[in-house]
Amino acid sequence: MNNAVHFGAGNIGRGFIGETLASNGFSIHFVDVNSTIIDALDSRHEYDIELAAEGHKKIHVENVDGINNKDNPEKVVEAIQNTDMVTTAIGPKILPFIADLIAQGISARKANNNTTTLDVLACENMIGGSQFLKGEVYKHLSDEDKKFADEYIGFPNAAVDRIVPIQHHEDPLAVSVEPFKEWVVDESQMKHPEIKLDSVVYVKDLQPYIERKLFSVNTGHATVAYTGEYLGYKTIGDAIQDDKVLDQVKGALKETGDLLIHKWNFDPAEHKAYQDKILSRFQNKYISDDILRVGRTPIRKLGYDERFIRPIRELKERNLDYSVLLDTVGMMLTFDEPKDSESVDLQKKLSEKTPKEVVTEVTGLKDEDLINAIVNKYEDKIAATEK
Repeated sequence: MNNAVHFGAGNIGRGFIGETLASNGFSIHFVDVNSTIIDALDSRHEYDIELAAEGHKKIHVENVDGINNKDNPEKVVEAIQNTDMVTTAIGPKILPFIADLIAQGISARKANNNTTTLDVLACENMIGGSQFLKGEVYKHLSDEDKKFADEYIGFPNAAVDRIVPIQHHEDPLAVSVEPFKEWVVDESQMKHPEIKLDSVVYVKDLQPYIERKLFSVNTGHATVAYTGEYLGYKTIGDAIQDDKVLDQVKGALKETGDLLIHKWNFDPAEHKAYQDKILSRFQNKYISDDILRVGRTPIRKLGYDERFIRPIRELKERNLDYSVLLDTVGMMLTFDEPKDSESVDLQKKLSEKTPKEVVTEVTGLKDEDLINAIVNKYEDKIAATEK
């Protein structure tokens, strides 16, 4: 039986990556600092997943354990030293904090002359996640260990997609996920292509698929959240029943779809079917999520290469319409969630600086026309709420 080390024992880790690895016959070492989940995994060695759909089908996962990387980092290093695959689902911001452990694991493989090739896959909502993680890992490697890693350790980028509904369970290991899932891997970056997982798609160029997912699912989901919050809704499910919200997300997907078709030559009919599937997922009554949760970290989501600013930039370059995306960014800047540190920080910036200074800072844009257009949209949205 192959084994994997997976960083992140949260809902996506257990309900998507763990489920996929287990269905391919892997045993899994889950690594996390959440002692409640890790202790439960380590004592029970199994858990159940429920599909958020009619019938609520159950999927049983076994041959798992947990390692607390805060309390037992040496066990993580030992596990990496002997593993067949490393995966993550912890969030882009946390990747630098696990890099040292992965580096120690690679050094241990070299010290023990383990020359079996190994792939490390960052399954995160970001472009180039695995290669970003590679850069962080290499900061902790000696020159000799870097040479070893160059030869035997791959960091293939991946695109992942599965919605996890808002949920509360008495059982800390119980998890509910939507039936749909997509995991695409750049096989050109793999060092161990002999291990290919059933239900995972392997492609020679991942970039089109990463952008399709980011600019469709993530842009679309965020559009529902920010439009819904602006109109006073609390959940994604309630918001998307409003024609104003539905029209907004359809408009945003039309614009990102035009970009993706022009840029990557996706078949228009196939892409339309892909978008329709996304909308049906957002409308799934079993996976309605809290708007404030989906909308959190607005500063990150306003980043230069993120789900709104990048498509807006590239649509402008191609003289294509981006008016709905621009309108959504205007609402994004009004997002005020006291429990989210980025939201608090964003509103603090807007209270202390001019909107133009804030937009320039958080988006990284240098295009004056685009900066001014965003500022105008934001001011329009603020004015509309004050009427």
